[in-house]
Amino acid sequence: MRQFFIFLWCMMILSCDAQKIPNNSSPVSHDIWNDLLQKNVDANGHVNYKGFKSEEAQLEKYLDILRAAHPNTEKWSKDERLAYWINAYNAFTIELIIKNYPCKSIKDLGGAIYKVNTPWDIKYITIQGITYDLNNIEHDIIRKEFNEPRIHFAVNCASVSCPNLRNEAFLASRLNEQLDDQARKFINDKSKNIISANSAQLSKLFTWFKADFTKQGTVVAFINRYSTVKLSDKAKIDYLEYNWNLNE
Repeated sequence: MRQFFIFLWCMMILSCDAQKIPNNSSPVSHDIWNDLLQKNVDANGHVNYKGFKSEEAQLEKYLDILRAAHPNTEKWSKDERLAYWINAYNAFTIELIIKNYPCKSIKDLGGAIYKVNTPWDIKYITIQGITYDLNNIEHDIIRKEFNEPRIHFAVNCASVSCPNLRNEAFLASRLNEQLDDQARKFINDKSKNIISANSAQLSKLFTWFKADFTKQGTVVAFINRYSTVKLSDKAKIDYLEYNWNLNE
């Protein structure tokens, strides 16, 4: 009898685990999101939130696709899962903004206590019964599972100092190329990083997420992979103030 109850307990645990990661065999299409981005984001990353607002039904249609298909770690490739989560982060951020538009800054949409009540801590994202906030997606999934520092140039916090929101969806088939392009554009954007041979004023992303950029070397070495101006190893590094105004 005792063995029978142990068996039942094990089956319950396995059942709960299965519910955590639904069994979706096929990756989703990001075509709707791609179309919305091409219409409402220009080449410089300026976002037309009024345009997104006018097409809110289409945005919700795409978000419903995401909500109905949680990535499956066994049946989706790593790039399929990462593209999904980057697109999800960006699309749900747009939703948060247009639900509260007009606003001056995303930071106006929540409190100031990190991991408690900031806009990134609002539990408004539900994907097949699993509830997330934006911090969960960025830190607990993307950063934890994928070990990919270039994601910091892909996920967008709806602010001027953020890396530009890409005006196309991220796709598994082109993900490495797209992430390289995002890194190159951000690092060489003089409104985000001011780089000379012996000194640099860098985005605060490079200090906030220093651990991600130094897993295989130094911050300088990482920047030099993409920068047209190469930094000396002894370059003086300062950090620019972060502009949280809306990126419109």
